[in-house]
Amino acid sequence: MIWFYLWFLFPAECGTRPLYDSKTRHSRIIGGQEAEVGEFPWQVSIQEKRHHFCGGSILSEWWIITVAHCFYDEEVSPIELTVKMGTNDLAASPMEIQVANIIRHKNFKRANMDNDIALLLLASPIHFNDLTVPICLPLHPAPSSWHECWVAGWGITNSDDKSSMTTDLMKVPMRITDWKECTKVFPMLTNNMLCAAYDNESYDACQGDSGGPLVCSAEPGSRWYQVGIISWGRSCGQKGSPGIYTVLSNYTQWIEKIAQIEGKPLNSEPWRVSVKKKAGNHSQFSKCPALSYPQSWLLPYLLSCVLLRALSNWE
Repeated sequence: MIWFYLWFLFPAECGTRPLYDSKTRHSRIIGGQEAEVGEFPWQVSIQEKRHHFCGGSILSEWWIITVAHCFYDEEVSPIELTVKMGTNDLAASPMEIQVANIIRHKNFKRANMDNDIALLLLASPIHFNDLTVPICLPLHPAPSSWHECWVAGWGITNSDDKSSMTTDLMKVPMRITDWKECTKVFPMLTNNMLCAAYDNESYDACQGDSGGPLVCSAEPGSRWYQVGIISWGRSCGQKGSPGIYTVLSNYTQWIEKIAQIEGKPLNSEPWRVSVKKKAGNHSQFSKCPALSYPQSWLLPYLLSCVLLRALSNWE
């Protein structure tokens, strides 16, 4: 029971939704509905001169993942880009961090959208909280089927109205469709792409949603993993025409390599501390990692250290 209590003193692990999952819930993206506060804490808005143009997701304190085609224009400068996070409402004043570098996959092909993936290195690290949580990288191997999948974004909500972007984050459920069946609709599909739709509904992503994550959970109440990145499609919300996503599991080594080269190793869960494993001695330093963490995290870590020291005195 003590270790269960200590778990809550530490910042959220990847793929968790501490605020959303702790409250009672009531039950646009095309055909979708408004996301609830804290439901997608890894979701970010990539903006140029304060205007949203693409989505993305938080991988770690330094890294955002998105798609390469958002930065196909060589004139896009990181100095003009900011990433907004920690909110569903872009009209609010959430956390905002400038971009330091844009890294597109070197083999991205505009002609068929193969290798449509990019990383953004932030100018300063993210301070995680209940509304900013990193998404987990894909499972290896992936489950034979996912329990639940969603996409979300701030893109247009009416494919006939290019001005229908919303400041509120919208969500739609998704199901990953059979790859071979999808190639009948999209013969240009590559092994770096997957298709997703939702039964026979007109649910889809659209302009402005590109770069956002397709996230899935393996079972009810489990953590969330990013399976794909919104990439392209034939139209928005057309029945029988699924959306196309970059397969993230094909790029985990590339992501880790880029992070190492840039001097900001991904270290996907540096904030994750195993409190179930008791230390072999009572040194407060061995039990207190707060000294190497951002200042905003000090309080929960120090609280846990105080409690640990008290426990060690009882032994």
